[in-house]
Amino acid sequence: MKNQTVGLILLLLLAGCNSSEQSTPAAATDGASSSEAAATKKIGFSALTLTNPFFKIIADTMVAAGTEAGYEVIVVSGDQDVNRQTAQIEDFIVQGVSAIVLNPCDSKAVGTAIRKANEAGIPVFTNDIRYDGDEGTVVCHIATDNYQGGRLAGEAMVKLIGESGGKVAIIDYPDVESCQLRVKGFQDILDQHNKQDGAAQIEVAVALNGRGARDAGHAAARDAVQAHPDLAAIFAINDPSALGARVALEDAGKADQVPIIGFDGAIEGKQAILDGKIVCDPIQFPDQMGSMTIEMITKYFDGDDVEEVILIESALYYKEDAEKDPALKQEE
Repeated sequence: MKNQTVGLILLLLLAGCNSSEQSTPAAATDGASSSEAAATKKIGFSALTLTNPFFKIIADTMVAAGTEAGYEVIVVSGDQDVNRQTAQIEDFIVQGVSAIVLNPCDSKAVGTAIRKANEAGIPVFTNDIRYDGDEGTVVCHIATDNYQGGRLAGEAMVKLIGESGGKVAIIDYPDVESCQLRVKGFQDILDQHNKQDGAAQIEVAVALNGRGARDAGHAAARDAVQAHPDLAAIFAINDPSALGARVALEDAGKADQVPIIGFDGAIEGKQAILDGKIVCDPIQFPDQMGSMTIEMITKYFDGDDVEEVILIESALYYKEDAEKDPALKQEE
């Protein structure tokens, strides 16, 4: 009986040891699965266009910051086509991404696709360009304070031609909410100036759609100069359209007569400011925009409160700033 009791005790001890040995690997496996799941979370980013260096910087920063945070960031270009972007969002849904980030190609029409992502349980974030509708829901929008930047452009224009006044052309992109805000801020400052007693009037003679692109900006500026030979200056809503406008002025022999104020602060724009082709830019910080987007997505996944809107102020950038800018290669 004693031997049987001892044997029973030994069996129980061995069973306990075996049970313990099996539970440890299981726990480790579960932990590894959670870690792998976190590491392989996918974020789909549909950019407005990747031909514009500004959006390329946002994308590259998101990829780098996402990798550091344990995400795979899938980047595609909407090519300024809301139908193409809608198809990309639907593809992200099929892929089962954990979050979607957009620069809306159309601030209103993209709402149907955002709603589909919402219905699939996928959170949507926007940066630079805000969704302007109520069909879908966006968790957080991260962008330049475009209205504030537009006001800076207006102040620069008043400084430039305020004493003499004159006609101004705007190379616009009215389909995009961020550009709407830039133009509104710009116009508000001109209105303030024009209301002052004895102020030389600055008139917005024409606003044409340059679609934020060099070729379309060139065509818009060409048409503006032909319609208004006495044009005093141009405000372009981004650097590509400003650079296109510059070529149009050169073609018309008016490059020295019609100064340009741009917007963005991409390397090409900064170089044009250094070269005297653009007077100045309210510059943006796309790297901050990209990294902040990843930070907000992480907060959301962690269950923390996320602000609905985060705005990053812009700053005026003139030739004297370009001359000190380490990002530009200076000639010896």
